Amino acid sequence: MSLFDSFFLAGFESACHINRTGQRLNMLQCTQHDCQVSSDYELLRSFNIRTVRDGTCWPLIEREGTFDFSSLAPMVEAANRHDMQVIWNVLHYGCPDDVDIFSPSFVDRFARYCTALARYIDDSTDRVPFYTPINEISFLAWAAGDVGYIHPFEIGRGLELKRQLIRAAIAGIEAIWQVNPRARIVQVEPVIHVIPPHNRPDLAERAAAQRAGQFEAWDMMIGQVESGLGGQPKYLDVMGLNYYHSNQWEHPDVRLRWEDNPRDERWVPLHQLLDEVYQRYQRPLFIAETSHFGIGRGPWLREVADEVRQAIIQGVPIEGVTIYPIIDRPDWDNLDHWHNSGLWDLVPDEQGVLHRVLNEDYAAVLQEILQEDLIPTR
Repeated sequence: MSLFDSFFLAGFESACHINRTGQRLNMLQCTQHDCQVSSDYELLRSFNIRTVRDGTCWPLIEREGTFDFSSLAPMVEAANRHDMQVIWNVLHYGCPDDVDIFSPSFVDRFARYCTALARYIDDSTDRVPFYTPINEISFLAWAAGDVGYIHPFEIGRGLELKRQLIRAAIAGIEAIWQVNPRARIVQVEPVIHVIPPHNRPDLAERAAAQRAGQFEAWDMMIGQVESGLGGQPKYLDVMGLNYYHSNQWEHPDVRLRWEDNPRDERWVPLHQLLDEVYQRYQRPLFIAETSHFGIGRGPWLREVADEVRQAIIQGVPIEGVTIYPIIDRPDWDNLDHWHNSGLWDLVPDEQGVLHRVLNEDYAAVLQEILQEDLIPTR
């Protein structure tokens, strides 16, 4: 286990899509991470976190076919200054206004952006770069193509969009490798568990199909299904698994309550889900996103750490755990509502500067886990 510089990683919310009210988001700006990135990275040192998931904002960088990396420059400079290893989200749900994600030209347009981005990163650092070409293809296809939740707000076109995203991701990977063949590719998807409701065996097949859907993007990426999309095993390099308290449910959408005691007996422990993914793909993997909110933050991290430890004991090569978000974030649909989900809460002063305030209870749990020395350290 040696992919990352630290076992615990920090994730900064970087979504930049258009929400259902028609507002273009830029979560790097909303959290002021774009202008406080150097001090944000410095904060991580107290917890020996030396690897981060961070984002580029394609709609901000490319305007009318030209690239301006001035918004990314402070982040790259801060990473160099603090010797921070970065996994870059290339497309985090948002495209430039003049891009039609369903158009055949989208694939070439995205590859062109990947080339420009990879060149900029390559000119700025000697590190082996890490990229997530398209964050959560499964979620993006569902949210933008199936249920009309985010732009372009399509209904019933999720599979069509998923195929398009796979084509674009593959083209983007090849573009990145043309610039730097050493680049590592991180494919990030949610890991879920779905079961039929009590006394509804007639829904068992539908629940199983919904659950199996979590593997579809990865299977397309390796060419195991829909080989015409161009998938090959080489495109599945490092696997990032996103896991939250809402990732297990009764079909179609009734959440199994993590917080119940006793918990529903149909809840599957995380270490079993991790083992299932590893046995299926035999790739190095890590928790790419996990967190809870409010007073549940500490207990959730404690459980995730215990489950990851169990997976490692059983032989699953878990490379790390990403606390995501590491600083708090507002809600996509209501920027005045903060989730209280970060290791640091964000508190504005009279000038509107968002100060990072450590959540002591959450921090105590993380320090306890670090001191136990039961999870590998770098």
